[in-house]
Amino acid sequence: MTGQGQSTAAGSAAWSTVFRHVRYENLVAGVSGGVLSNLALHPLDLVKIRFAVSDGLEVRPKYKGILHCLTTIWKAEGLRGLYQGATPNVWGAGLSWGLYFFFYNAIKSYKTEGRAEQLTPVEYLISAAEAGAMTLCITNPLWVTKTRLMLQYGGVVNPSQRQYTGMFDALVKIYKYEGVRGLYKGFVPGLFGTSHGALQFMAYEWLKLKHNKHTNRLPEAQLSTAEYISIAALSKIFAVAATYPYQVVRARLQDQHVSYGGVLDVIIKTWRKEGISGFYKGIAPNLIRVTPACCITFVVYENVSHLLCDLREKKVS
Repeated sequence: MTGQGQSTAAGSAAWSTVFRHVRYENLVAGVSGGVLSNLALHPLDLVKIRFAVSDGLEVRPKYKGILHCLTTIWKAEGLRGLYQGATPNVWGAGLSWGLYFFFYNAIKSYKTEGRAEQLTPVEYLISAAEAGAMTLCITNPLWVTKTRLMLQYGGVVNPSQRQYTGMFDALVKIYKYEGVRGLYKGFVPGLFGTSHGALQFMAYEWLKLKHNKHTNRLPEAQLSTAEYISIAALSKIFAVAATYPYQVVRARLQDQHVSYGGVLDVIIKTWRKEGISGFYKGIAPNLIRVTPACCITFVVYENVSHLLCDLREKKVS
């Protein structure tokens, strides 16, 4: 066999090894969980974004708290106002969770092939970070679009700002006026944000393993809904507490009302004007939203993936 033939065969074998670990069940289950959780809790995400960019700019409405924000938006714009940015949020969340679980489980399966022991917490952390970076490369334009739509304030007329009629209109206008660079605003803090998912998945996997060991079950044994909810909530709270400031920085970079020179410029200006509390604006509505959202996502994901895997096994047998 020639050198080129050997190289081609080796490449084919490598790709065959990679694709052996890919499971469509993870993608479908992740999309299902992400879509359902974000449809249910989108208004709280809207509140979080509004508070995260609250920097005293006159164009922004002033809110006294979470409830006041929700009622103000409801009175001014109704249900439609509470679901501003819902389309890219649902698309983005569904695609992000689907791809995240898809990449993460493929990477995890690849790393555990031929090993008797489970991955270490650090290996879970690295696997989740890799999956997060790959997912963000695909989904960042949807997050920019979501932020822009959420920051269109009802009743505020500002001719200097472009208005968007929906997700696709926003995508087209951002690309037209700002290019690819505009669609990838907030990408750098988003990459730092993969540490959020990495920490969450590390904690989730570690807690599942410890719980199954404590209850004398197999490491990959299916848990009850209550157990999934408890473990998902604990892992999410841990990750949010550790990484929330990057979400504020990303939201401010993606905002159409203020122009920043980059990540460092956002950090310096936020620190000078608002201090440390500026980096935690919106954390209360964020925790109220993401904790149940995470629980819904993981419960739906685990149950749908187990159901689909059982169906696959029945077909094979």
